[in-house]
Amino acid sequence: MLNEVKHKLPPSERKLADFIIQHPHEVIYMTVAQLGEASSTSSAAVVRLCKSLGLKGFQELKLRISGDLHKDQEDHFSDIHPGENQESIVQKVTNNSIQAIKETTELVNYEALGKAVQALQNAQRIHFFGVGASGIIAQDAQQKFIRMNKETSAFSDIHNAGMYIANAKSTDVVVGISFSGETEETAKIMGLARARGATTISLTRYGASPVTQHAEINLFISASREIPAPFRSGATSSRLAQLHMIDILFTSVVTNQYKEASIYLEEIKSAMDYLKKK
Repeated sequence: MLNEVKHKLPPSERKLADFIIQHPHEVIYMTVAQLGEASSTSSAAVVRLCKSLGLKGFQELKLRISGDLHKDQEDHFSDIHPGENQESIVQKVTNNSIQAIKETTELVNYEALGKAVQALQNAQRIHFFGVGASGIIAQDAQQKFIRMNKETSAFSDIHNAGMYIANAKSTDVVVGISFSGETEETAKIMGLARARGATTISLTRYGASPVTQHAEINLFISASREIPAPFRSGATSSRLAQLHMIDILFTSVVTNQYKEASIYLEEIKSAMDYLKKK
């Protein structure tokens, strides 16, 4: 989390973040005042940093640091280098995928998750938007939520999405998906949806970004870098983390509306059986 967001922090908080990254073993035994003094910042900077990270306080920060220190080496992302053998590639890709899901789980804010589930459950229409690899996640989300008998759309083209969301209402939910959180098209669609009174939910990597600024509810996936240079552009691990969060949202909605969901899913099964008949 600190490595991901420190370049966006104010100078005093950035200095504090660098100190924590360099001295994690010492920090877990410090008080707020001791950390402020040791890092040549202040107690107030420690409090502000915790707020910037979305943490409840210094104790939660220390718990997360302690948890990271106890992780095995296998729990870290591994670079894939040109010319690696297939056994190594299989192991590294598998480990990176598992790690992305595990770190996403660690980042879950249950209050935000509960609000997102409630908004999706109550929505008359749900719109998913993402560009590039995130557009694939939007399509997967649409395919899932259609099963709940919801009017659901998925767009990766900003103009088509804009025409649809131009008439959005307060009963609509718009979900903006962007690993970086910096995608200009996604930020614009979220801003338009917010202006139209729709409920906006973001799904991005951890940290403040243009997309999260336009969202009422922020959901985060693993802050770790995408799998690895030179293959980072494939967005492999981030895509799996995004799919994982969509699965959590859908399963939560289904669980909350189990009776209705059972009826809808049975009707879908009957329709699929009919289509399979020769």
